Amino acid sequence: MSLKDKVIFMSGGSRGIGLAMAKKAAKDGAKIVVAAKTSEPHPKLPGTIFTAAEEIIEAGGDALPVVCDIRNEDNVRDVINQAVEHFGGIDVCINNASAIQLTNVTDTAMKRYDLMHQINGRGTYMVSKYCLPHLMKADNPHILNLSPPLDMSPKWFSGTVAYTMAKYTMSMCVLGMAEEFKEFGIAVNALWPRTAIATAAVQNHLGGDEIMRLSRNVDIMADAAYEILTKSSKEFTGNFCIDDLILHDAGIKDFTKYANVPFAELMPDFFVPDDTPVPDDVKNS
Repeated sequence: MSLKDKVIFMSGGSRGIGLAMAKKAAKDGAKIVVAAKTSEPHPKLPGTIFTAAEEIIEAGGDALPVVCDIRNEDNVRDVINQAVEHFGGIDVCINNASAIQLTNVTDTAMKRYDLMHQINGRGTYMVSKYCLPHLMKADNPHILNLSPPLDMSPKWFSGTVAYTMAKYTMSMCVLGMAEEFKEFGIAVNALWPRTAIATAAVQNHLGGDEIMRLSRNVDIMADAAYEILTKSSKEFTGNFCIDDLILHDAGIKDFTKYANVPFAELMPDFFVPDDTPVPDDVKNS
């Protein structure tokens, strides 16, 4: 199955994992709606919606860059309507936009708590809600959230309660919407990396250049997302996918292209359950 001419609504796709997923889909000839806030260059973060659109077009796709604050209901509704008017529909919704702050209860300002929940949880719910009528008309429609498995180990909550709650809200959307949307043939899945991924968020929040060196590159998430979005929406839904397991199931045996250090040296990501299998092909790459 191909993503040629598929219209993908992507929240927060101006850089990092979102942009990598968009460019991967663009190689098939997909049409990407880049719905994000960054319209002007940021002093610490690379890329804008316009530079992302240029890269998508260079990769072989089409792009519609739109300024979107996914906390604002009117803005979200208008941008989705604009996307449908421009491209004729929506086939895929990728909830990529996210806010992060890894602080304990004492050090988390309520303003920051609100931001994470407005973007991660409420934003994901709202974008999915307003894409839904258009997904119902699509052939092989998918919703994909960049969110973790719902592992309830206290270690994932202690020290980062606000962030964990916000990310898990995205995952609860997967759990509920996958079941609710089955009758429409709409797949709803989650994708999460086993290891840290080399993005601006990781560099700024997790430890700078050293953590970047111990991270996989964004291509592993882009390749994994592609595998999910090209599956049958009626057969593959309600799954909490780990990037390298999806790719291993697709026949990938060599993972060395995704990192500059051996697997044993890679920094594990948050929220990956302890009992998540590690195939030998992954372990030895």
